[in-house]
Amino acid sequence: MKTTSLIKDTRADKIFLIFVYVFLAISLLIVLYPLIYIISASISNPHLVNSGEMWLLPKGITFEGYRTLLGNSSIWRGYLNTIYYTVLGTSINLLVTLPCAYALSREDFYGRRAFTNFMLVTMFLSGGLIPSYLLIRSLGMLNTVWALVIPGAVSVYNVVVTRTFFQSTIPREMEEAAIVDGCSDFRLFMQIVLPLSTPIIAVMALFYGVGHWNSFFSALIYLSDRSMYPLQMILREILILQDMSSNTVNNVTSEMANMLYSKQQLAQVIKYGVMIVSSLPVIIVYPFLQKYFVKGMMVGSIKG
Repeated sequence: MKTTSLIKDTRADKIFLIFVYVFLAISLLIVLYPLIYIISASISNPHLVNSGEMWLLPKGITFEGYRTLLGNSSIWRGYLNTIYYTVLGTSINLLVTLPCAYALSREDFYGRRAFTNFMLVTMFLSGGLIPSYLLIRSLGMLNTVWALVIPGAVSVYNVVVTRTFFQSTIPREMEEAAIVDGCSDFRLFMQIVLPLSTPIIAVMALFYGVGHWNSFFSALIYLSDRSMYPLQMILREILILQDMSSNTVNNVTSEMANMLYSKQQLAQVIKYGVMIVSSLPVIIVYPFLQKYFVKGMMVGSIKG
């Protein structure tokens, strides 16, 4: 005969549960409202957006902002450049980070603590912008793709997180058994460690990939050839040109003033379209990596 014990919630439990639901609902609204507003503003009538009549759902739907934005051939060239820089840069990042972190996680690696401490120093001390620029110039990497992907080839923070994942997830006994069976260190890393490290690889790829996708400062400093500009630089140019044209209102006729006013209104909508265009690919990719992201971050941050 089975007995079932029912645990009734106390009044305090119910009050706390209501508080949790209210808090989550408010948090959801705070997160969703800006997203919905940006999407709605990017396809709404510019005048209604700037006057405040459009505050949530789109009004006077128009795609003029997107036509202006996507009709620019530089946008597509910037997209291709950014995809290339992101794929190449992320591949280099993983190629350096994973072996480095695994080596530092091995207890039989002599001097691993000294190497780790030396690397941690670089998180707090830097040569600065001018020495970095002089170094890139002396290496002949100015106006090349290598100036965007080599200086940031590895993040010490990501190395520490990945090292912690290897230490807490990969059984040392498995490594010792493979070595006894005649497995080399390289084969052990490639055929045993990496297949078991999918979560942390996905997390690192997401971290590095988003960083490369959003990066514009390195291109601003090291690139002079406009055909090599990434997407973020192209979008920055568009916003600056729109602001300059909208601010040119002195000594103009009434007809020109009306035209400039229309451009100014359109420029405000284009800004919202820029947000959507630049962030959409990352938003699309993230759901596919989410299941690995949570597991990798939780395991990789258990102990340092």
